[in-house]
Amino acid sequence: MELLAHSENRERKVHLLADHLREAEQLARQFGSRFACSELAALAARYHDIGKASPAFQEYIRDPDSAKRGSVRHYAAGAVLAEQRKLALLAFAIAGHHAGLDNKEGLRQKLLRESTEASKTLVAADRQGLIPSPEANLSLPAWLLEGDKNQCLRRAELWIRMVFSCLVDADFLSTEQHFNPQSAAARGAVPDLADLWRVFEARQASFMECADKRGINQIRVEMYGACLRTASSPPGVFRLTMPTGGGKTRAGMGFALNHAVNHGLDRVIFAIPYTSIIDQTADVYRGIFGDAAVLEHHSAIDPDRLSPDEERSGLASQNWDARIIVTTTVQLFESLFSNRPGRCRKLHNIARSVIVLDEVQTLPVHLLEPTLDVLQELVDHYGCTTVLCTATQPALDTQSKYLKGLRDVRDIVPAAEQYFQTLKRVDYDIRRQPWSWEQVAHAMREHAQCLAVVNARKDAVALYHALDDPATLHLSTLMCPVHRREVLAEIRERLAAKRPCRVISTQVIEAGVDVDFPVVFRAMGPLDRIVQAAGRCNREGRLAQPGKVIVFRPEEGGGPRGAYRTATEEAEMLLDRESTDLNDPRVFAEYFSRLYMDVSTDSKHIQSERAALNFATVAERYRLIEKNTSPVLIGYGDSHDMLAHAEIEYRVNKFVSRRTWQRLQVYLVNVYEHELVRYRNDGLATPHPFLGFDVWHASYDSALGITERAMDPADLVT
Repeated sequence: MELLAHSENRERKVHLLADHLREAEQLARQFGSRFACSELAALAARYHDIGKASPAFQEYIRDPDSAKRGSVRHYAAGAVLAEQRKLALLAFAIAGHHAGLDNKEGLRQKLLRESTEASKTLVAADRQGLIPSPEANLSLPAWLLEGDKNQCLRRAELWIRMVFSCLVDADFLSTEQHFNPQSAAARGAVPDLADLWRVFEARQASFMECADKRGINQIRVEMYGACLRTASSPPGVFRLTMPTGGGKTRAGMGFALNHAVNHGLDRVIFAIPYTSIIDQTADVYRGIFGDAAVLEHHSAIDPDRLSPDEERSGLASQNWDARIIVTTTVQLFESLFSNRPGRCRKLHNIARSVIVLDEVQTLPVHLLEPTLDVLQELVDHYGCTTVLCTATQPALDTQSKYLKGLRDVRDIVPAAEQYFQTLKRVDYDIRRQPWSWEQVAHAMREHAQCLAVVNARKDAVALYHALDDPATLHLSTLMCPVHRREVLAEIRERLAAKRPCRVISTQVIEAGVDVDFPVVFRAMGPLDRIVQAAGRCNREGRLAQPGKVIVFRPEEGGGPRGAYRTATEEAEMLLDRESTDLNDPRVFAEYFSRLYMDVSTDSKHIQSERAALNFATVAERYRLIEKNTSPVLIGYGDSHDMLAHAEIEYRVNKFVSRRTWQRLQVYLVNVYEHELVRYRNDGLATPHPFLGFDVWHASYDSALGITERAMDPADLVT
């Protein structure tokens, strides 16, 4: 009797186990070749479903009603075989190809429980010729054994995750080819990077030809030229330090594409910290390369929510099989530390990539040690180039007892500080004495157009009430995304028409939001956040005199606790010195180096858990954004109509399409989980039965957003 891997598909064809193992093996070999691990990745795939040779599984697959779903496990046999053949590291990947990578002790206990049945299954599989002869001269890469014991173990931890990625993707693709050949065919071929470079080169030449060659545009041309000259340098770690308005989006792509083509790399990955600006970056690149060439992947584009009819870009988000990827920092790094098959599936496609980290200073300080360790590993052993891109470089090459930074970091634009002085757009006015909200409001009334950026949502509400002007505009995450976009459109319209425009905002406006005020007030905060706020002042350099950035110390509120508070205190000490020049990028090296002395760069002890090969614990602890909020759908615009449409779609199809989910996302507001409990008790919110969020029943303020809330002192996240 021939052994089956999968039951009948729509054409009533079964998937033979021997065929599935062979297909997965071939794919995993191809994926593993990206980091010189083709044979070991292929072996993991060859072993992964050997457990399906058991009589119990074969009975189940032929008659699913004969056994309770999930009661026939098949993960253990291949993992036991790998351990028997002294390839124990592969056992993690094989045993976890459905449930996820386990902790070391958890895996040991599982295999102990399953060892007797696994041994019987291996005998049955051997009779069917499914077990290859022991591989001669097959050993782990030599570089896995370099360094001290903990270094070797952490290196092995990432290597296991990369092999796991090869196996999971190969398994998915082979299974998809059987059950859904239409989706498999829709994946199609990816464009050639050299062709994309030629498109970009032509578009950039046309763009520069149309631009005024004087002033800021001339400087943009010079910095872009430096990017192209440096692109031929050997792969490694690079810094792209550019002032606001320097053309970073295009210059970064120019370096990345040219560098990838020069060195035969496979793709370019742009990781952006804020979902509020990822769309505009992706739009710029789609305008250059076309929709098909650019994969946009973030929380609103979740592969697990794909409908059967999703287009190729949706399928590509499952494994990043694309040439240009625009994603979030959260998606990139939480995948690199994940243990889940769906999240890890893309990892082998990160190998041999140019990774551009935009606004790199936003990487959480308390996670820097494990983050930088993995980045260095990607460069050293997986053929990657990393680009640290920002106006406020966070000294990630620091080598001290406080931070083991990245090695051999090279500047893409040499002597970048000269351009910061040339493009100086603002003067900073540092106020030494604390201001009340009434004093801030009084100072704002002296300017027809001004922006005030504060540290917390409750501070924005307090200042809004202190200003007591119905024409004032407010921005914070108390408002849903579509509401914020409408307010931003109103801001731009008022500024362009030179009408009065006073705005109070949290940090949601600071990074990448294209607004241009003559005066900006910034509550004392981390030094890089102050400079980000200054990027909204005289942004285009059109004022006859530099714009004015007034940094004040609020009498009330100290900003979020923890690393944010510590960073604010370090900024205060630096700004108390008359010699501190925020228009000099070199000041940030001192600032961040001091910050690393005061804040643990591995506060979750992730490095020790990695060395213990505790994959599940690492995945749980590594969170760029703490999961202490939950979404509520508010009543705004056509949100109720969209909700009704999603409910109908779900009842008919048993899924909600990506397009519908994206339309719902713009009406969600995140609230703290402890608040949500209170809202539910008070009848202000109720859980939706199947869409995964609550529905808001209270009022929604046209200026402030959600206001039916007790403003908890801990409510400080923007």
